[in-house]
Amino acid sequence: MHLILRTILILFRARRRPKLGFFESSSVPMRVLVTDIDVAMHLNNGMYLSLMDLGRFDLLVRSGMWDLMKKHKWSPVVNNETISFRKSLQLHQRYTIESRIVGFDDRAIYLEQRMVADGEIYASAHIGCRFLSRNGPLSNEEIFKKVGAVPPSDLVLPEWIKEWRASVALPSTRRPAPHIW
Repeated sequence: MHLILRTILILFRARRRPKLGFFESSSVPMRVLVTDIDVAMHLNNGMYLSLMDLGRFDLLVRSGMWDLMKKHKWSPVVNNETISFRKSLQLHQRYTIESRIVGFDDRAIYLEQRMVADGEIYASAHIGCRFLSRNGPLSNEEIFKKVGAVPPSDLVLPEWIKEWRASVALPSTRRPAPHIW
């Protein structure tokens, strides 16, 4: 909830920024705020993924996908994510959230998102996303058709992402997933 004002600001600003194609990269300028830090006075590790939501919102709005989601009552959901940290972002430091689609399979669209400051990567995350309608998950083909995007011919999902997804996948919601340790 503490990101609600920044979310509203990102959504408002994204409408006034240049349009992007669905497969283009988004860059959102940010600054580490006092509400983002932990006791070590740097960006809290849990905040990175929350802030990366804002980068995805910018990409969705600027590519036209946000309007399609509202029109068709679609919801974006994250079904996998992993993050690696390299350096700490400090209080008041300026950085950008860089977002781009790196591929897709029959279950999700995968994005890479980076926190970048002074031309250096501070953190990098890979996120698997799906879009849901009232009738269930949408196929990527349906999404690409509605948004009017053709995947670039050189856009090939990296093999490690396929392996990562397979190794961390939970059972379908239609199958039991008992908690047993």
